[in-house]
Amino acid sequence: MPRPVPLDPDQLDSAVGRLVDWQVVDGRLHKVFTFGDFGCAFGFMAAAATYAEKVNHHPEWSNVYSTVTVDLVTHDAGGITELDVDFARRLDELAGH
Repeated sequence: MPRPVPLDPDQLDSAVGRLVDWQVVDGRLHKVFTFGDFGCAFGFMAAAATYAEKVNHHPEWSNVYSTVTVDLVTHDAGGITELDVDFARRLDELAGH
């Protein structure tokens, strides 16, 4: 399977425009998810972790109580790739967005 390549600026703008509340911050796709409580936030992270293992692509994230902050970048490609865009869509689905 060929390794992904970073999206060019036009591709990235187009992809971000199709995502809900994602933005590019410091070269990463970035979003803050807010849930009703810690249990919901942790459940989201558990589901996301299962997906990450399945696709062998892992987020940079942090959790404080009901908030999960996510940054996506394909490190070995040196930028945001279609893997990150697909992962962002999946996270939105898991969060019910």
